[in-house]
Amino acid sequence: MAKQIDYFLTPTSPWTYLGHARFAEMAKRHGASVSVKPVDYGVIFPQSGGLPLAKRAPQRQAYRLTELARWRDHLGVPLNIHPKFFPADPTQAACLICAAPEGKRLAVAGDCLRAVWAEEKNIADAGVIAEIAARHGIADAAAAAVARGKALYESNTQEAVARQVFGAPTYVYRDELFWGQDRLDFLERALA
Repeated sequence: MAKQIDYFLTPTSPWTYLGHARFAEMAKRHGASVSVKPVDYGVIFPQSGGLPLAKRAPQRQAYRLTELARWRDHLGVPLNIHPKFFPADPTQAACLICAAPEGKRLAVAGDCLRAVWAEEKNIADAGVIAEIAARHGIADAAAAAVARGKALYESNTQEAVARQVFGAPTYVYRDELFWGQDRLDFLERALA
């Protein structure tokens, strides 16, 4: 049976960033194909009981920063817990990922995540999106690619709601949800 993982994400999630390279390597090692599905958590959170970061209780916000530093240090992944351009509107980056050829979506997503969390870049800026698009040989102008990806972004979001996705990242394998980069060990066991 073919191994297929649906990967629901937003390009502004630090947790998605922390797990992205490990997940991509794991999928490759297990011969799994990945369907990269950027989604709009602004639509998902109200339906699933989640709150955007700014509306979370102060103690939850403080603990999130502690955990980000712990995971960054544990994994040895460069991550600025206070990036210059966060929060940023993820729409252009998400639509660019959707518009990329399927075989490049994982790499484009990685570049978008790294731009926010390691490179101090604003993924809401058309110039940054154009730079990422060019790096991956996306032939049309970044603005056209973003427009082309919008319908898939919206479709992915509705699919995520229907499949009970509520946070980022969520990996779905054989209809089982694995929420969070800290669940990658469980996903790997399922793949094995």
